[in-house]
Amino acid sequence: MRIAIPKEYHPGELRVPMIPADVGFLAAHGASIEIEAGMGETAGYCDSDYREAGAGVNPDRRGLITAADVILRVRKPPLEEVAWMQEKSVHISFLDPFKEKELLERLLAGGVSAISIEMIPRISRAQKMDALTSQANLAGYVAVILAANHLNRIIPMMMTAAGTIAPSRVFVIGVGVAGLQAIATARRLGARVSAFDTRPAVEEQVQSLGAKFLKVDLGETGETKGGYARALTPEQLARQREAMMKQCAVSDVVITTAQVFGKKAPLIVTDDMIAAMREGSVIVDLAAESGGNVEGTVPDQVVVIHGVKVIGLENLTGRVAVHASQMYSSNLKSFVLEYWNDATKSLVLPMDDEIIRGCLITHKHAIFSELLKSMM
Repeated sequence: MRIAIPKEYHPGELRVPMIPADVGFLAAHGASIEIEAGMGETAGYCDSDYREAGAGVNPDRRGLITAADVILRVRKPPLEEVAWMQEKSVHISFLDPFKEKELLERLLAGGVSAISIEMIPRISRAQKMDALTSQANLAGYVAVILAANHLNRIIPMMMTAAGTIAPSRVFVIGVGVAGLQAIATARRLGARVSAFDTRPAVEEQVQSLGAKFLKVDLGETGETKGGYARALTPEQLARQREAMMKQCAVSDVVITTAQVFGKKAPLIVTDDMIAAMREGSVIVDLAAESGGNVEGTVPDQVVVIHGVKVIGLENLTGRVAVHASQMYSSNLKSFVLEYWNDATKSLVLPMDDEIIRGCLITHKHAIFSELLKSMM
């Protein structure tokens, strides 16, 4: 079975699907691996690193994909490249299937078995393959560093002969994986941190990181089976915004991370909330790619609203491409090895497996994912 790893050409994408060490690990299990020439360069790996790990190097992108039984990527494939794939080949990457109707149609027409890596269920057995979590972790870290770079004041408290500088206040909205890492990073930099989430159960996690949890009585909320926060009613949103406006007004940095899986991100920080903040403050909107949590966010831009910088930069993990690639590569390696048959030296996807049922979206010219069927 031939595994192909093409180069990423999406603008600004510096992550690579697999690093040499993990390629070598798969090669040791009998996998025949071929990379596109230059595939690892953006993360600091040269072709010779992959050759030493046991992979072939092919400068012909189309030939590489056409001959592959399994294709590993970071991003979804360009539409024209789906036609290059063999029928019954397996494609594994982030696919964003809820927004990519034309891509789904082409995968279906081509008979490609497509694995949407972000749909891997959040169960114990799948933790090592959970790329959504590994990348969100890094995004939370980068969000704080970005905010510090754009803020017109320092983060930590300083006691000097010229006087004492109070620590900056950071408010994190959404305490999932990215939010928790943002809290931890801001605390390490010396900020005074507060956080809010619609799930009261995360209060203990927030406090364990040395931050203060903002309590708002929203009535019944909770989370989905997959561990995501449930969408709020209009009444709950109004109550939440009233409490958050007060917190935003005293914060130097606001970081929003709230997303609803498969849907547009909820609007949380409104224009009047931004207007209540001090001039020179910073907001980082981690949901910019899925519609944005902040009114006025412009995807992949930094804009100034009422004197406040609103950062909607996309693909924050690409800014730490070395470690993002290392973590994503490990996720892919773990997935492949989970379903690798050492006897036949091939990838075998059991259709009754809980993980496969969650993340396999197309198979044998049909939509396989029940979740995708129901949401479409």
